[in-house]
Amino acid sequence: MTRWRWCLAAMAASLIGSDMAQALSPDTSPRPQMRPVETVEVTRAAFVATTTRIRPVARPPSEQALQATARILESITPGPAISLRPSERPKGLEQKVFFKKRKLRKTSVCGDVDIQGEKIGNVPGKLRGCGAKNAVRVKSVGGVLLSRPSVMTCETAEALNRWVQRGVKPAFQPMGRVARLEVAAHYSCRTRNNKRGGKISEHGKGKAIDISGFTLDTGRTITILGGWRSGQSRKALLRAWRSACGPFSTVLGPNADRYHQDHFHMDTASYRGGNYCR
Repeated sequence: MTRWRWCLAAMAASLIGSDMAQALSPDTSPRPQMRPVETVEVTRAAFVATTTRIRPVARPPSEQALQATARILESITPGPAISLRPSERPKGLEQKVFFKKRKLRKTSVCGDVDIQGEKIGNVPGKLRGCGAKNAVRVKSVGGVLLSRPSVMTCETAEALNRWVQRGVKPAFQPMGRVARLEVAAHYSCRTRNNKRGGKISEHGKGKAIDISGFTLDTGRTITILGGWRSGQSRKALLRAWRSACGPFSTVLGPNADRYHQDHFHMDTASYRGGNYCR
């Protein structure tokens, strides 16, 4: 078959196929038709009815449950024994607290109720440069006793109180409450380290205090000589030593020199270069 005859045959076949397809196509569109409104409403009503029926029905209350609830309500009914109002203070308690504070104020010095002691005024010095003005004899600071009443200026007493409150108590808290400071030295008219011809020590001016140990409320005494290099005691002593640098301008301990192996020296001397802690 020649080429042009083959093309004519193909065109004839395509025309015959399209006529047959049009003859077989449906008269209506294959798209779905909308349901009648009545059918939709009936279906929705049936769904709601079914959903309502499947919900659980509450049980009727039993007699035992009612009795248990009644007992609980009776037990929590507010009454005098369980009133939410704070109970009245015992008679005389307010007076005791008032008189205790009044007594502490009478025995306080330096205008601070936490510093207990007595005023002794000016202390004359035997050596030139010694002496203290408006000195006090301190017996306790922050509720912690001193092993012996110590003479010092109010500036030094206030520094000692801050150190005990903010440094000593927290440092020894894991081990117990500090009940007493072991005082190695306070006011003393002498030269530094008792060297002949040396400068007057801050002890001779009422600005220094030496602490050799701490006694806890358990009765245990932790000395600086025995506890500085051992375990838990060392940690507490190191924290106490570090916390003194701030309230006091000079803080010396066992690492400073051979003169301070068994105590902390703390004073309130004024330095242009700032605090000296070693």
